[in-house]
Amino acid sequence: MNRRPRFGPAGVPPLFRFMKATLTDVPRLLREEGLDAFEYEAVRWGKKPQMRKEEAQRLRLEAVQNDVWLSLHGSYFINFCGNEAIVEASKQRLTAGAIAAEWMGAHVVVFHPGVYGKRSRMEALKTCSKALEEVVEHMQSLGIRNVRIGPETMGRTYQLGSLDETLNLCEAVERTQLVVDWSHLHARDKGRFRTVEDFCSVVKLIEKRLGTEAVKNLHCHFTKIEFTDKGEKRHHTLQEARYGPDFQLLAKVIAEFKLKPVIISESPILDLDAMKMRDILQEELEKS
Repeated sequence: MNRRPRFGPAGVPPLFRFMKATLTDVPRLLREEGLDAFEYEAVRWGKKPQMRKEEAQRLRLEAVQNDVWLSLHGSYFINFCGNEAIVEASKQRLTAGAIAAEWMGAHVVVFHPGVYGKRSRMEALKTCSKALEEVVEHMQSLGIRNVRIGPETMGRTYQLGSLDETLNLCEAVERTQLVVDWSHLHARDKGRFRTVEDFCSVVKLIEKRLGTEAVKNLHCHFTKIEFTDKGEKRHHTLQEARYGPDFQLLAKVIAEFKLKPVIISESPILDLDAMKMRDILQEELEKS
């Protein structure tokens, strides 16, 4: 359970790479920027962890010492709506992320549930739920005790990952953590978030379906986004006024409902926009 709103980047910021920082330098560098969350990007991984256990444990130690909340984004090559072979490979890829997350002390493995393909939406949801239950059973057999799996709301209409579908997955499967990508929802629904009430309605629905603790401790992604009729097209920075959604509207809701989310910036300027969101929320908290 998180005790305050936290902000951080999805992946190592470009400046850190320019500085030739190692992975274990990242928590300290984030704290120097006043950030306190970090999502490790394991998005190209295969069926086994592609980092050494010792490296993950060093990251864990640095994260604890610098009070940085860790999460891990699992492989992009996961599809729990495919044929039997694809689903089996996806289970292995998600488990690989969970193993590494346990090593590094990450709280959740974020993942994209899959694409509908030739299945109906109900069939895809059923197939995904069954596979995730099997992943959780396998995690338990491996002694993975402290990691949740996080189905993410998705930004394209052909992807399993509407808000209702991800809520269904979290209701059906134990050890899940809803991951709300506000930008994806905005794109999927062609500009969904235009007012404070638009954000409020989602928060209220999550509380109704998953409970107060779940909504208070959301794991979120945020950036501005460009979309087409098919949904998500491209991420944009917060300063690009022609795109939405507006983080200030969400900040008002966080302050009003006294939420304590982890908000991961997926902006093209990762840590810079994470700091900007942190400051916007602080202004709203000071008003409330």
